[in-house]
Amino acid sequence: METHEDADNEIMLPTTMPQNMQIDPRSARFPCCIVWTPLPILSWFIPFIGHIGICREDGVILDFAGPNFVCVDNFAFGSVARYFQINKNSVSLSPTELETERGEEGRKLTTWDDALRKSTQEFQHRSYNLLTCNCHSFVASNLNRLCYGGSGKWNVVNLAALILFKGRWVNRAAVVRTFLPFIIVSALGLMLGGWTFFTISACFALVLVGWFLVGTYCFKSLIYL
Repeated sequence: METHEDADNEIMLPTTMPQNMQIDPRSARFPCCIVWTPLPILSWFIPFIGHIGICREDGVILDFAGPNFVCVDNFAFGSVARYFQINKNSVSLSPTELETERGEEGRKLTTWDDALRKSTQEFQHRSYNLLTCNCHSFVASNLNRLCYGGSGKWNVVNLAALILFKGRWVNRAAVVRTFLPFIIVSALGLMLGGWTFFTISACFALVLVGWFLVGTYCFKSLIYL
């Protein structure tokens, strides 16, 4: 099995990715992708917040869905609405990590699936918390282990920004499924509560976003990455 070493002594993942990297939403197969779907109720008020997962080389989705529980091929909260496929050339493992991070049988982590398997094992022993250890924390942990983009500093905030600005919609129905509840709730809120509803919603969104910003960059010990 061949590997490629660059000038910085960083070992690239072997070129063992599947030849067929085709996205197949009907069978829920998104090879080497980060995937996203809206959350019930919460996304009705803040549509850019949702549930996120990461996919194996064969397209099977893994997502941290509850305490000590990582879903496999059963994406929590519905079908995928947005996805971002990662270029294998932007993924690597440092030599140090290859020497220290080992699977159950002592095998070095040299492939995409090895890294995901290691993170899955870790999060199967972690408590779930919406604000400190959530689905975004799980995906960020995988990206850090894979050293995606040459960075080991992925977290809840920059991961959310990645899927928000670079994620692709699966189809038009996914767009409708994401924004229609928000439009309906906003219209009802305006009719029943007037601008007070929007003021409260905006404050809630600012507090929630502010928490993740402060928690991620000021209190890193609270974020399990």
